[in-house]
Amino acid sequence: MKLPEAGMLLRIFIGESDHVKGKALYEQIVLKARELNLAGATVVRGIMGFGADSRLHTAKLLQLSEDLPVVIELVDTEENLNKLVPFLDEVVTEGLITLEKVKVIKYRHK
Repeated sequence: MKLPEAGMLLRIFIGESDHVKGKALYEQIVLKARELNLAGATVVRGIMGFGADSRLHTAKLLQLSEDLPVVIELVDTEENLNKLVPFLDEVVTEGLITLEKVKVIKYRHK
């Protein structure tokens, strides 16, 4: 797959403990992106953060360390990323989803 230089970045902010149908939400999102043949996805676990409810999630507090922030990033064309949006509307009940323009410098595999 080749990506055009003018791509889009879809970024999804959720909690590590968010689940759908018994599976981690971040895992469900990545599997759906793969099913839709998107260019790729990366899941990053944060060490600290807060969201709309202003509740602090941090690895420092033992009781909150099981719900750390998770960010899923996907870069592809806007058209391809839009294929994922209906699924996200259905499964992301709390969190933040952003879409922004990016310049793709290199996207290669052997």
